Amino acid sequence: MIIEPSRDWNVFKQIFVDHWQGFKQCRPRYATPYYEGLVNKMLDCGNPDKMGYVEYRCLDCGQGHHLVSMSCKSSLCLRCAKVYVDDWVTQVSKMLHEGVIYRHIVLTVPDVLRPPFYQNTDVLLSPFMQCGVKCLDDFFSEVSGKALKGGYIVVVQTHGRNGHYNPHLHIIATSGGWDTQGAQWVHLGYLPYVMLHKKWQWYALEMCRDALPTDAMNRLVQTCYDTYPNGFVAHVQKGDVPSRYQSLARYLAKYVVSPPISLRRLDRYEGGYVTYHYRSHRSERVEWERVDVYTFIGRMIQHSFPKGFKRIRYYGVQATKTFAKIKGLVRQALAKVGAIVKGAIKIIAPKNYRERYRESSGGDPLICPHCHHEMGVWKIWHPKYGVVYDELEAIRKGRYAWAGRSAAG
Repeated sequence: MIIEPSRDWNVFKQIFVDHWQGFKQCRPRYATPYYEGLVNKMLDCGNPDKMGYVEYRCLDCGQGHHLVSMSCKSSLCLRCAKVYVDDWVTQVSKMLHEGVIYRHIVLTVPDVLRPPFYQNTDVLLSPFMQCGVKCLDDFFSEVSGKALKGGYIVVVQTHGRNGHYNPHLHIIATSGGWDTQGAQWVHLGYLPYVMLHKKWQWYALEMCRDALPTDAMNRLVQTCYDTYPNGFVAHVQKGDVPSRYQSLARYLAKYVVSPPISLRRLDRYEGGYVTYHYRSHRSERVEWERVDVYTFIGRMIQHSFPKGFKRIRYYGVQATKTFAKIKGLVRQALAKVGAIVKGAIKIIAPKNYRERYRESSGGDPLICPHCHHEMGVWKIWHPKYGVVYDELEAIRKGRYAWAGRSAAG
């Protein structure tokens, strides 16, 4: 469920209302039922007649009334992005091993590889995520001198702060891994970053060569080896992240699952142009961009992943099937050496509509403005299934049932 629309949200929707049809004619790649569905759902978000609703009424005085529209959950919807971030934080915070030190690692590719990634999203993105995991397992094993299986929560991100296409991986990685042969957890305090840069370059380029076996890609791979003799950029958060941040998941949310351009960064829409701002990585200053509307729409929709694509994946000791099984073994191994870090991980409770509304407006949407009692669910309507719940009908059935029982007695 979502809160009431803001001015920025109405401006964002208006850009697509005014220019989506023209954009599709100029960019036929997006003239498909899939992208049409994403846009339509986003435009209908907040419309109870299209998305469905939950109606609340005061059952004490009968005057209080509050209608909440269902959210669209479209990957293009910037309003739903806030809900998605909260849900992601909750999910990830439950998937961290207590006592294990985690690091935030970012694996990038150079500018020359961005066009083939953009043109071959369905071919390259999944292998891209997998090769990041293979690289880190190899890296940790070589540093420790043992075959280690690390834990990785991998998120593929395709945009930078300015909204341009920039594929890279954000990885919540264990700082070390599970030694199956020695049945122990091996923590790595020192990581030689120069080695990681070189390894990441090799894994990324060979993945590209294997996934796109063309002459053009072979030439591009060789160009990258020649141009970047020191490897590709890999940013590693130094130190143990959980002890510095109350929640690693909350810390990462703004980097990992934030939309390409948030609503609050939209400054102006002038019919044919859109102005927005962002904080530049290079200058660490707020910068502005004024682009034509087709460029703006392209920067938004190009980050929508293919249907069914999972942009957050769990590997190694973080894999869903492995996590519960190995959780106890990791704790036992850490306890033996007294290495459990108390309070390093905090489980974050999921937020509901009411809590998000309070945060944004300071008020409680479910308190009757007339008698100040808490309102209850009155009706739930879904555009596909119709009326899912009707309190009035339930009351009637209850009365009839009570009357029937009295007559029978």
